[in-house]
Amino acid sequence: MPRFATIDVGSNTVLLLVAERRGECFAPLVERAEITRLGRGVDATRRLDPQAIRGTVEVLARYAAEARALGAREIACVATSAARDAENGADFFEAARAAAGLVPEVIPGEEEARLVWASAWRDFGAKAGSLAVLDVGGGSTEIVVGSGPAPSARRSLQVGAVRLTERARPPDPPGQAALADLRARAAETLAEARDLVVGPRPAALVGVAGTVTTLAAVERALPVYDAGVVHGAEMTRAALEVLLARLSALTTAERARLPGMEPKRADVIVAGAAIVLESMHLLAFDRLTVSDRGVRWGLLHERFGGLG
Repeated sequence: MPRFATIDVGSNTVLLLVAERRGECFAPLVERAEITRLGRGVDATRRLDPQAIRGTVEVLARYAAEARALGAREIACVATSAARDAENGADFFEAARAAAGLVPEVIPGEEEARLVWASAWRDFGAKAGSLAVLDVGGGSTEIVVGSGPAPSARRSLQVGAVRLTERARPPDPPGQAALADLRARAAETLAEARDLVVGPRPAALVGVAGTVTTLAAVERALPVYDAGVVHGAEMTRAALEVLLARLSALTTAERARLPGMEPKRADVIVAGAAIVLESMHLLAFDRLTVSDRGVRWGLLHERFGGLG
């Protein structure tokens, strides 16, 4: 059966999916995620850090080798916020080509939003009938709404867990004052998407990407990350408020030791959670459904599915 691979190079995390097409469905063979923080410092300097480029390229080379060893016919690789914003993206692309035989395709924020929607709609759309989808990344946040396979409206916003942390520079631990500042900054940028929620509210909110999946894993104190537990899980806004208060009272080192926490995400999870909660407030949702999938799954179906 034919096999394909997709890679999503984000501002914080690089994700790999290798899947096999079985009839009208894809079965995942391998899914990997590694934090390389390609977007480190990009908000201030508009340049990719050489060390971040090296680390990301090393991961891409491993991913590409694994996908090819598993028999992937083709590999689709896209890059998002950090690569969009950096003036020296060509350095990264050339290094990726040399080491991995891949040249990541930089996609605009609205295309990123559309791919996230495609993934979420396949998993949750039929049951809900209409959705709002929230993708909190390292450098940007996408909000998408609609009631069918194609979204009716989408917006990419220049606020993400890494970007907000670097802008606000909260102390460690943040404490209440810094947390209030993070939330105010998040709310200010998210307000640019206020026009997306005019009219009847969608039936359900789906949260995508590492911030949301990490919050779900920490809330459940998972000793080992389990996509089967996280994907489709629900979190209430009240529970997230409690969790954010808890996280903001801890140092980065203390957060890194929590069950369910990816240690490399511990320094930006408070900002990420602030974005999630302010998004829920903007969209007027009291709960969200967690998706462990995202751009890589939307890309898989679009490039290699041909399933409509």
